[in-house]
Amino acid sequence: MTDIAAIEAAAKRLKGVARRTPLLSSPFLDEIAGRRVFVKAECLQHTGSFKFRGAWSAVSALAPEVRARGVLAYSSGNHAQGVAMAAARHGVASVIIMPKDAPALKIANTRALGGEVVLYDRAGENREDIGQRIAKERGLTLIRPYDEPMVIAGQGTCGLEIAEQAAEEGIGQADVLVCCGGGGLTSGIALALEARAPGLRVRPAEPAGFDDTARSLAAGAPQRNPRMEGSLCDAIVTPEPGKITFPILQRLAGPGLVVSDAQALHAMALAWQRLKIVLEPGGAVALAAALFLPDQVQGDTVICIASGGNVDVEVFNRALALLDG
Repeated sequence: MTDIAAIEAAAKRLKGVARRTPLLSSPFLDEIAGRRVFVKAECLQHTGSFKFRGAWSAVSALAPEVRARGVLAYSSGNHAQGVAMAAARHGVASVIIMPKDAPALKIANTRALGGEVVLYDRAGENREDIGQRIAKERGLTLIRPYDEPMVIAGQGTCGLEIAEQAAEEGIGQADVLVCCGGGGLTSGIALALEARAPGLRVRPAEPAGFDDTARSLAAGAPQRNPRMEGSLCDAIVTPEPGKITFPILQRLAGPGLVVSDAQALHAMALAWQRLKIVLEPGGAVALAAALFLPDQVQGDTVICIASGGNVDVEVFNRALALLDG
């Protein structure tokens, strides 16, 4: 299981490889939220999302003879790109299973980074079943997107950076809002903060209709989403919380936060206007929660993870059009 020692070991493997992403702020965003808002810009990480951290952590932790046979992953796009890049930099093959309705940019980027892409219908096919079959047939090691200890450890390195940056800013108490799908990033950050900045509390943020983590935390047991299609926030649409990640969140996370697609688009527009960063809808839900759900956040300071920026031009233009309204 992942713990602070595993996260610190992952940080050593990532040193000089991953970027230490900045903690950004804007007085304009502070005014909207009614408190200080800091944004951890993981959209500036390699491949445009935090997923590179976990991918590199997992690939680099494999025994050389195992890694040489290649790796496999399933993902709507961000984990796909992270694994493809990590594998390519290690000189090994990668097969990536992606939904047919994933953003075209993510599919194209994954192929450009060296991944062999296998497309599936997320409404009628199970990506886990496909992944296990291909891994067995070709001798590949499956690197799960969130329910994987070394992936969680890699994502936890983001939490180590937040602890350091919060201390630099004099932040001792704050909610840390994290865009949450299966919970790999959220649980990794929660473990890191528990050890390095216990005054910072993780809060998962999700899109409406796909808020399995928020509902699971409220119910005290895992809850499934009734469907897997219908949100702009494709990057964080998962069936249910992970078996490894959910117990961590039960112990360490505060209540979940739920925003609409419209609020995610508005947050994307404001992030570009005020911080000059590009976010995808799923990567903007934490900022949306900070800006548009102020009564559900505690304290005079909030930290948001801007988890990804791999957005198609059409969707980004929809967000920017809100600035003309």
